Amino acid sequence: MQGKDLLSVSDLSSEGIHSLIQDAADMKARGWLSVLSGKTLALVFEKPSLRTRVSFELAMRQLGGGSIYLSPAEVGLGERESVSDIARVLSRYVDAITARTFSHQTLESLANYADVPVINALSDLEHPCQALADLLTIYEKKGELEGLTLAFIGDGNNVAHSLMLAASLMGMKFRIASPADYGVQEGIRHLAQGYALGSGAEIFCTEEPQRAVSGADVIYTDAWTSMGQEAEAEERRRVFAGYQVNSGLLSLAKGDAILMHCLPAHRGEEVEEGILDSPRSVVFDQAENRLHMQKALLAMMLGGLEIPLAGYR
Repeated sequence: MQGKDLLSVSDLSSEGIHSLIQDAADMKARGWLSVLSGKTLALVFEKPSLRTRVSFELAMRQLGGGSIYLSPAEVGLGERESVSDIARVLSRYVDAITARTFSHQTLESLANYADVPVINALSDLEHPCQALADLLTIYEKKGELEGLTLAFIGDGNNVAHSLMLAASLMGMKFRIASPADYGVQEGIRHLAQGYALGSGAEIFCTEEPQRAVSGADVIYTDAWTSMGQEAEAEERRRVFAGYQVNSGLLSLAKGDAILMHCLPAHRGEEVEEGILDSPRSVVFDQAENRLHMQKALLAMMLGGLEIPLAGYR
């Protein structure tokens, strides 16, 4: 970890990601562990959530700690009370803060003023917890990461950013197909390309889904319209109409390629109706692995992994 916080995948090294994957797999096999007894996590959410909230709450519970959920109405980040004051107050109460925000700047401000670790549970720039759980899922299904080709089809959004960074750190081939003006941010791409020089990863951006998917090991997609973009929904459906992941597109990938989606999904929109229930789909394994990766993250950041875990290191 670079510093006390996890705001970006770039806060981790390739060795750190590998250790988290192994620790998460170990914890998944072992079940409940009392490694965070007496620890409390604050969940500060500006956006609603299913997987993120449940996985973090259960992760703390299964590690022997506790959590407190703070809704937008209760906190009002930057509105009811300043972000800096909220960070200082929570630092006196809890051992870590998990924040789900609209703006990445809000997250950075929280981390700047908090004395305890801050974890990015989604911002408009990145979703590192999702990407790390996705790598765990790919590792489970493929037995490796290095050299695999991950093709992301759709909006160059927060999930795509974190996946690109994670793949580049782990020596994977990352391809993304997005419409013009909807690709990943240049700063993220340049950072990933820098990591790729050291890991042997490859980064490829295109507007053609077929080129991205050809021979890929993993096909990944996400909703075309994220929370906060509802006013753009109709325009986005028009722009992304040729970017649906369907059986025809999947046929271009390897025969044993897996299909991923971070959920929630708009079936019949970014993915063909029924395809998420096909044998290739691992979307519910992804959802489950949010819990196990969250446990590994929390144990690492709150000191629980000072207690040895068996069989992996």
